[in-house]
Amino acid sequence: MRLDTKLIHAGRPREPGTGDVIPPVHLSATYDRRLQDPPQYFYGRGENPTREDLELCLAALENAAFATAYASGQAAATAVVSLLSPGDRVVCSDNVYSGTRSLLEWIGKYGIAVEYADLAAPALVERAVQGADLVWVESPTNPLMRIADLDLVCRAAHTAGATVVVDNTLAGPLLQQPLSWGADITLYSTTKSISGHLDVIGGALVYNRPELHDHLLAHRTATGGVPGALDCFLIHRGLRTLSVRVERQVRTAEAIAATLSGHPSVPLVHYPGLPGHPQYDVAKRQMSGPGSVLSFEYAGDPVELMARLRFFGCAVSLGGVHSLIECPAMMTQRPVPREVRLRMGLSDRLIRLSVGLEDQRDLLEDLLEAMRGADPP
Repeated sequence: MRLDTKLIHAGRPREPGTGDVIPPVHLSATYDRRLQDPPQYFYGRGENPTREDLELCLAALENAAFATAYASGQAAATAVVSLLSPGDRVVCSDNVYSGTRSLLEWIGKYGIAVEYADLAAPALVERAVQGADLVWVESPTNPLMRIADLDLVCRAAHTAGATVVVDNTLAGPLLQQPLSWGADITLYSTTKSISGHLDVIGGALVYNRPELHDHLLAHRTATGGVPGALDCFLIHRGLRTLSVRVERQVRTAEAIAATLSGHPSVPLVHYPGLPGHPQYDVAKRQMSGPGSVLSFEYAGDPVELMARLRFFGCAVSLGGVHSLIECPAMMTQRPVPREVRLRMGLSDRLIRLSVGLEDQRDLLEDLLEAMRGADPP
């Protein structure tokens, strides 16, 4: 099956009986083993058919052997951390999602060293990953949209003996497939473009190694970070329209990025689809599209801009059908100390847009009208 067909048909074969085209939602928390031949299901914290349907589809999208679904992207990230032991060393992209940074701060309390490096700078990669046990890559990064050369990073990390996890949340499985570039694990917040409707929280890991699968299943059952059946149903339902949603969102994001890049109140746009982006060539090589998220430096007051908009909700999250705007320094990256944010290149006037499915003309008119009267750069 090709990718668009996998979105609809990947999963378990339909069972005879009612003829449901859409698989039913299995809400039971426990299972009568006398009615199973052979026994497959014991307790919902460990096994659930609806969850398995979602996992089969997610694995198929990256031609992977396995996927495990979680109650949130942070729960999935925490499962990755369970692979580490005291004395291990993690090397992470420096411009990383604040939730990831918060999680990695916690593991420092357990004797695990964490270092941050610019993994989007090819000249720094080989030296940065030396001695690492886990290399944590976010590409594109949130919110500065920096792109790591996944082939280069994975080869260097594996030479150093490290496992590589790639947070692919911003790109999603249609635009980028980290496992094909050598990553050991792909991480997703399925809350974002995979579910696509901003109405459910979830996460997932996708990978190939059987021993990793055994560990992650045992860890998830023991720690309880499982998504409920209704959450899995909603995520899987959203996943079926991923291709048509992403195609429309990318097209609109490209138009917005091109318009903003010539605006007098916008000195800089961060979007890998623009030829001036520092990793434009890398993005073209390893991604099938530049994504639906962009950020830009704004010469005016971010608070005033966000207050004047009609169609962009002022909210965190991304990848949904509703367009959203936020100022990372005030919102998603607020927990990060200001001096660290500035060192990362994240200014107080940086604005991030997540482009939804509204009419492209309405979104452009909304932005340009809201920016009218801003101070020139």
